Amino acid sequence: MTRDAAGPSSSSMTPSFLEFILIVSVMLLVPVQPVSAHPQCLDFEPPFKPLWHLEFCKQYETFGCCDQKTDNQIAERYWDIIDHLDIADYELCADMLKEVMCQECSPYAAHLFDAEDPYTPVRELPGLCFGFCSEFHGKCRHVVKYLTENQLLQNTCERDMLTFCHMVDLSDQDYCYPNVLKTPDLTGNLGQVVEDPRGCLQLCLTEVANNLRNPVLMLHSNDDTHRMFIAEQVGFVWVYLHDGSRLEQPFLDLTGEVLTTPWLGDERGFLGMAFHPKYQDNGRFFIYYSIQVNSGPDNIRVSEMKVSAYDMNMADPYSERVIIEIEEPAANHNGGQLLFGLDGYLYIFTGDGGKAGDPFGKYGNAQNKSALLGKVLRIDVDGSDSDGRQYRIPPDNPFLGAPDARPEVFAYGVRNMWRCSVDRGDPVSRYGRGRIFCGDVGQNRYEEIDIIVKGGNYGWRAKEGFECYDMKLCHNSSLNDILPIFAYSHHVGKSVTGGYVYRGCESPNLNGLYIFGDFMSGRIMALEEDKTTGNWKERSVCMGEIKTCSFPGLINHHHKFIISFAEDEAGELYFLATAYPSTESPFGTVFKFMDPSRRAPPGKCKQKLLPVKVRGKKFPFVPKELTVLDTNEKPTRPPPRKFKLTTKPPVTSSQVKTTTADSTTTADSTTTAASATTADSATTADSATTADSATTAASATTADSATTAASATTADSATTADSATTAASATTADSATTADSATTAASATTAASATTAASATTADSTTTADSTTMTSTALKLKWKSLDKKARKKNKLKPRKKSKVLNEQTADTQMEDNTLRRKSKKRGGGKERRRKKTSVIKPDSNQVNLNSNHTGIASLKVNALETPMNLKDNTDHTKKKIHRRKGARKQTKHEKDSIMSKEPANDNNAFMNKTITDWTKSSKTMRNQPQVKSNPGGTDKGL
Repeated sequence: MTRDAAGPSSSSMTPSFLEFILIVSVMLLVPVQPVSAHPQCLDFEPPFKPLWHLEFCKQYETFGCCDQKTDNQIAERYWDIIDHLDIADYELCADMLKEVMCQECSPYAAHLFDAEDPYTPVRELPGLCFGFCSEFHGKCRHVVKYLTENQLLQNTCERDMLTFCHMVDLSDQDYCYPNVLKTPDLTGNLGQVVEDPRGCLQLCLTEVANNLRNPVLMLHSNDDTHRMFIAEQVGFVWVYLHDGSRLEQPFLDLTGEVLTTPWLGDERGFLGMAFHPKYQDNGRFFIYYSIQVNSGPDNIRVSEMKVSAYDMNMADPYSERVIIEIEEPAANHNGGQLLFGLDGYLYIFTGDGGKAGDPFGKYGNAQNKSALLGKVLRIDVDGSDSDGRQYRIPPDNPFLGAPDARPEVFAYGVRNMWRCSVDRGDPVSRYGRGRIFCGDVGQNRYEEIDIIVKGGNYGWRAKEGFECYDMKLCHNSSLNDILPIFAYSHHVGKSVTGGYVYRGCESPNLNGLYIFGDFMSGRIMALEEDKTTGNWKERSVCMGEIKTCSFPGLINHHHKFIISFAEDEAGELYFLATAYPSTESPFGTVFKFMDPSRRAPPGKCKQKLLPVKVRGKKFPFVPKELTVLDTNEKPTRPPPRKFKLTTKPPVTSSQVKTTTADSTTTADSTTTAASATTADSATTADSATTADSATTAASATTADSATTAASATTADSATTADSATTAASATTADSATTADSATTAASATTAASATTAASATTADSTTTADSTTMTSTALKLKWKSLDKKARKKNKLKPRKKSKVLNEQTADTQMEDNTLRRKSKKRGGGKERRRKKTSVIKPDSNQVNLNSNHTGIASLKVNALETPMNLKDNTDHTKKKIHRRKGARKQTKHEKDSIMSKEPANDNNAFMNKTITDWTKSSKTMRNQPQVKSNPGGTDKGL
């Protein structure tokens, strides 16, 4: 009653408070899902660490999606755009433009450009957060037309900032720029192997081969062909080429000799194979298999065979030479590993004879050094000894000469080692090179991983893993056993399958990890060494989540029964598994490991393959496993922007805009097809010059001065170089025009390219030639900037003009001015019509000079053609030519032309002097700097 009288407020608040506490408790119990990091490049591959530093997008030189080549391409596109900005726009927009363009190098480029979704088009602009986009729009909206060809995006950018920023934004705000750089879950462990909340390393797989019947091993022949040889338990060995195809005929067929049954889990059959270290030269290889002779007991046989002399993909079936045979008292624990160590000797790994607990003899076969079972044997197969053995005993075998031991024994105390491998060593430091790792299958409680050392006792049957199995033997003070580097109990797995230390190239994060598995549980595990202490730490390996493995061709599942691990010639790691462990079950598949968090830089892992001569058919590989992504879900990288940008220098108040009388063609439409053409041929001396051939340089040429070419004649000859210099293309007229030449400018032919310059371009697109004495006020202004310096550092430095060229140019200029003043005095400034000269055939004594012109690519040119007539060694000064619409002017020799005082018969001597002077000038002109070309163009020079 008293609680009821407390009033309704108390009773109503109490449930609300309790509900609140309950909700908060539930929220605390539910783990917060972090942002799912999935770094990915525009080529739909994981990011990488570039081999060399990046000059332009430096923020991504430690980890990203650009190598040096891609970085240079982005820089080139960037500077092409910058060329179209004036100083104010450059200072306002340059930094933000660089940030936006460098997002192609971001490790999350696929997210920024929306390339992960195969059902949406790939963006041309990265996803920008609204705040950054609004600032970018305010500063750089005038450059959007150079970044995208999307007309809707261009129009929206010009019209409305809000709509534009909404279009370039991303729905996931964690991935838009620059938020992607500020999210700890995305940047915290960038470039490291992805781990789930339990610390399990997430790896992905690719399918390599299928339709195999209990594939027990895969190995390479180390002969630079990169073929893989896959053996089935029944006795077939198949050849797989580097492209994944399988040859129709098997490399080896021992199905008639190998002892095996279709029983589930039968351990007998074809179990081991190893190629001789010099297989490429001698064609020898060795095999290990179960055999039964004349209905007798089971044996294990180690034999030598050779490759066929007629087919490199087939073994010689008649070449078998038995090396050693060991009787097996039971059907299980058959061992089966063969390998060659770095010492060149053959290592043979045998089981303890079978049954359970090694019941053979007082201490079992494994601890009995006089038995060959339960051992690691080492023999020299490159010879035979006097005792009739088909091999020799290495002189440093640990028990050589011991009365109670077989000389072949290298190590003992092993139960049934299933799959061993030799560590290649670190690719750089070679640390760990030559170590032999083995997985030793346990009895009832533990599975273990061992490193084999000479003379080592690995404890079986006294110990199983770290624990005692036979108490009497375990407490024997003379046991002196070597403990495993790792052991796990049977609640994890019940049959270890030894693996490899990863030393490949494609997944750098896996380097140094010993990766192995368990046959019964299907678990994949890894060990990582602490080099300071020598201890090994377990790293669990699990298949990556769907998002983690969302790359083309990747899968995140495998068959349960892991039979073996393998390594190809490049060091990449594989494992062989089946869904049903029977010798007749065709569900065996080969999988390759792949780290989705980081790959090797492009081109680093490229291999040089020797050709393989194939006789017969090949069966192409057809994958069967379901990939994370559909095979069609592979967006393509957007091509780099290659717009035809017009090279239009910033307009200044002092720039004079004139138009030619006869020109109706705009600057954007009259790009000559070979504007980068070098004029290598000399124009002949006596060709007639028509009046309409001299196209005016509308941008920078004044009324009284024509452009003098910096090439043709020296100061001593007092000849003005009227050879056709195209001012807008900045082509340096290096050609030497001979004394009597009159170039026909109606064709405006640059000699080697036959490029017509008759269509004069508008004045806005022309600049004066580098060789002229007139400097156009419309030349591009060069602003100082750190990025500009970086750009210059990236690109090839132009060659500097030599002092000789400067002196010759100065002399030519002074002489031209002198001649002009004299001409004005004599002619009184009056303008006369020039007489049309007749065409004179070139004299045989005249010399045609071939000179080098430096062609600058992709410039819209307004050609300036100035004829040079040298007749009777007469030097004509340049006259101002007035053009009238619809009328043709004829050239006329002025009376006040300055005549040469040299006699006419000295013409050849004068030409020889001109040739000599021109040769010097030509050598000098080779060193003059190249002129900035149009975006997308290519500079060419001889």
